[in-house]
Amino acid sequence: MHADSWALKAKKLGLRSRAVFKLEEILTKTKILKRNSLVLDIGSAPGGWSELIKTMTPSSNVYAIDLLPMDPIKDVMFFQEDIIKIDAIEEIFLLKSKFNLVISDLAPNLTGIRAVDEENISELNIITLDTALGYLSKSNGSFIIKTFQNSLLKKLRTEMEKSFHLVQTYKPAASKSKSAEIYLYGERPL
Repeated sequence: MHADSWALKAKKLGLRSRAVFKLEEILTKTKILKRNSLVLDIGSAPGGWSELIKTMTPSSNVYAIDLLPMDPIKDVMFFQEDIIKIDAIEEIFLLKSKFNLVISDLAPNLTGIRAVDEENISELNIITLDTALGYLSKSNGSFIIKTFQNSLLKKLRTEMEKSFHLVQTYKPAASKSKSAEIYLYGERPL
């Protein structure tokens, strides 16, 4: 498919973003999303991933957090807050170590200065990983994070390999071929 065809398809289907096709492909390949899942969506705006989870498994409970505002999604609890302050959100904090799935499409604002951008991406990735590890169920938790191919990717993957029984890398078809974005998947926290 032509790279822009994913955006056109998303628009035609009334979806919030083309990113839903990326997550859908990973969820289909890993078969991790089950009915009645407890899902934490970090960096949720504009809401495409939360919407997809509710479409695929309407019985799932989805909690979403982002600094940016997000239009409401039926049966998704959204909190406009910094991920660093997630423990202060009582509704989410009470579910610590119980989430079946943590997903993150989070990315920092890019400056165009490669070294600065790579460091900001890496810092945000580690914060997200640490958050996921605190909120995931140890018996059946899974984590999907968007990151970027850069000089610090190996560091993140190594941290994930120390934290999960299984780690895989995905480059979904809906990802633009020239894009440096890549997705890491971790299954069953150690």
